[in-house]
Amino acid sequence: MILFRHGQSLFNLHFTQTKRDPGIEDPELTPLGLQQAQDAADALAAYPISHVIVSPYTRALQTAAPLIASRGVSVQVTDMVRERFAFSCDIGSSPKALAQRFPAHQFDHLPDPWWPGGFEPAEATIARAGQFRRLMAERPDHENILLVSHWAFILALTGTSVMNGEYISYDPTTKAPEQIIWSH
Repeated sequence: MILFRHGQSLFNLHFTQTKRDPGIEDPELTPLGLQQAQDAADALAAYPISHVIVSPYTRALQTAAPLIASRGVSVQVTDMVRERFAFSCDIGSSPKALAQRFPAHQFDHLPDPWWPGGFEPAEATIARAGQFRRLMAERPDHENILLVSHWAFILALTGTSVMNGEYISYDPTTKAPEQIIWSH
């Protein structure tokens, strides 16, 4: 399967420059982030993706959009693959607001709110990643799945820190990482 970290968001842009939380909830992609999403869709054109799993954050949904638009794939929006809650950007939008903004996707299965109400310990993110790994390992089609997710979730899943707009190949039948270094 392919793991794709969302493109650069407005939060990423400001946080990278200042190292301070700019207070942007559920941020959209920057022009660079939109270009990263399109570039990845173009680069993955030959890859046999038949299913996209995407986080309900706006930045992930916008990142997945060019690839989804370029081919007929099934899409699953799930909060299991959301970011580790640590900053203002990890406050999401309600399922109703998401449904209005992204009418092609289903959000009525999400609780409201679907993100935690406070800081999420590393162990909780690692547990979600472990649950996702097991679910994907059981799927015979996991080689044809694209996951659009976030830095901490992909790190917890693989032990690899992925930059905005980058994607990596991943085999969910591999073991969990022995060590995770929680820094960029």
